[in-house]
Amino acid sequence: MIITEIQMRGRPTIYDNKEALTKAQQVFWNKGYTATSLPDILAAIGIGAGSFYNAFKGGKKELFSKAIQQRREAFTAFKAELKAAPVPLDLIKEFFRSIAATDQQTHMQGCIIVNTVVEMANLDEELEGEAVTILKEVEAMFTETIAAAQKNGTIKNQTDPAVLGRYLITLWNGINVTRRMYPDNTILAKQIDMQLEILN
Repeated sequence: MIITEIQMRGRPTIYDNKEALTKAQQVFWNKGYTATSLPDILAAIGIGAGSFYNAFKGGKKELFSKAIQQRREAFTAFKAELKAAPVPLDLIKEFFRSIAATDQQTHMQGCIIVNTVVEMANLDEELEGEAVTILKEVEAMFTETIAAAQKNGTIKNQTDPAVLGRYLITLWNGINVTRRMYPDNTILAKQIDMQLEILN
């Protein structure tokens, strides 16, 4: 969606709201919500304070909320891929294994949704709740995929799919801390492969 900004320094500025969210999201991802200042945001987006509050009347909190909702769109896209995949469970395994193939900076960033749950605990119940909801939706996606795999014989493990789905979201939460402790692709690959044995 294209938003026409109010005049800044006597000239109108036009910017792409989606692109602005992506840029802001990267700042939040790198620094966290609390440590990100308004000047950080304005520098990333490339607009003035007046224009910023015209576009995001709820200020920093509204921008952050919309930024993490943008990550929800990525999970929704992955869910669509799962539905189209010949063996959806293999795609989930690849999703986890791909973590070990990323660079050290990505390891140190972790997952912005997991980071939000941790940072917002006892700080902002509303933002924490939004992040928790996203993770629960991912958990439900895992559970649904596992249930279908058990039904068609793709997986031998017949543990309650809800338990296995929660196991995978626990793995996701945990690996995003572990990758900061051990930002080594070989170590992470071995750890992830061992954890994924439960899906055989």
